Amino acid sequence: MKLKVTLLTGRTIEQGVGKEHGKASNDYIESVAVCYIDPEDLKGLGIKEKMNVQVSTKCGSVVVKALKSPRGSQCGMVFIPYGPWANAVTYPETDSVGMPSFKGTPAEIEPAEEKPILDLKRLLNEQFGKG
Repeated sequence: MKLKVTLLTGRTIEQGVGKEHGKASNDYIESVAVCYIDPEDLKGLGIKEKMNVQVSTKCGSVVVKALKSPRGSQCGMVFIPYGPWANAVTYPETDSVGMPSFKGTPAEIEPAEEKPILDLKRLLNEQFGKG
């Protein structure tokens, strides 16, 4: 089962702390290879917290860990912190403003329990052709 959602990306405190340990550190990867999802959307998809999910947009797809959104009800919206996993599914076009839009990207999310979250080197190789 797939759910159509709106993808938002942005900074988090956890991402900032993880980045201080280095982008190859487990702290960083665990803070950005995640997707915050409304608890009702988790239920609707039969997804339990910390289960792998696949997020897909017209730009690509990525497997990340599902976490319950810490905010109030946000059905139909998901959040991935800035980082290589978010970059894999956000539009690279800047529309002449010099910065891609990291908010409001149409996406689909689905359970992906059998699919692994790629480590940083493999993600970069598969998504961007370099590692």
